[in-house]
Amino acid sequence: MSIESKLSSLRVGNYMSKPVFTASPDTSFADAISTMAAKNIGNLVVVENENPVGILTEREILQYLYMSKTVPNKPIQYVLTAKFARLTPDTSILDAAKTMISKKSRLLVFDKAEKLTGIITASDMVRAFLVTGRNPSLKGFVTGKVYSLHTNNTILNAVKIMFKRRIGSVLVTADGGPYGIFTERDLLNKVLTKNVDVEERVGDYCVHPVITGKLSMGAKGASELMMANKIKRLPLTSRGKIVAIVTARDLVEAFQKGFR
Repeated sequence: MSIESKLSSLRVGNYMSKPVFTASPDTSFADAISTMAAKNIGNLVVVENENPVGILTEREILQYLYMSKTVPNKPIQYVLTAKFARLTPDTSILDAAKTMISKKSRLLVFDKAEKLTGIITASDMVRAFLVTGRNPSLKGFVTGKVYSLHTNNTILNAVKIMFKRRIGSVLVTADGGPYGIFTERDLLNKVLTKNVDVEERVGDYCVHPVITGKLSMGAKGASELMMANKIKRLPLTSRGKIVAIVTARDLVEAFQKGFR
């Protein structure tokens, strides 16, 4: 089967994540965070009268922690939620990728009866694109600026960097070299659900050691490495130094542009 044939056969319904975890608007912010941590998910769909009205994501949680240094004591109906685009199970993976990139939104999947049946994430799409065997270059799709802070710095300072720079992770260093990586998921699972003070050392709550790839590797190699280690962000090295970070969303864009 040709690459084009493989690509055309890839449909959202075969790769979407399900079931979709939801919460009502009157769910407390703290309970919503607990659900996300327990299910190990980064998106919680807010449903009112059986209709999705928004998505609570790790990015919104980061924003509120940056503003108040604590989890707001209020229902999620009063919390900003992310917008979403609507797809069907028959939507092609390539079209889903184009929608994700152009609209910069999360993607929910609805059946013909307009019932919510799934959510398709960047990681889901990467898994689908790997079936094609293509290995597009990462050039132009990686984040070239790597932000870091020392292990002795605070979780709050990591949150500030991530919020201000609109990034999902920071590199954690020790003695001038890479020690680990602190992500939005670490903030959710290791800090907020454990009632850890945000003034604690970030080095105690990051992923250590940090997994890296080569800047020269293509999207296929980066995807396989990230999937094998169940990560969404991969620092890339050149001449022994970390010089960039590629995310699952970056990989989606690299694959999608590679099929134009």
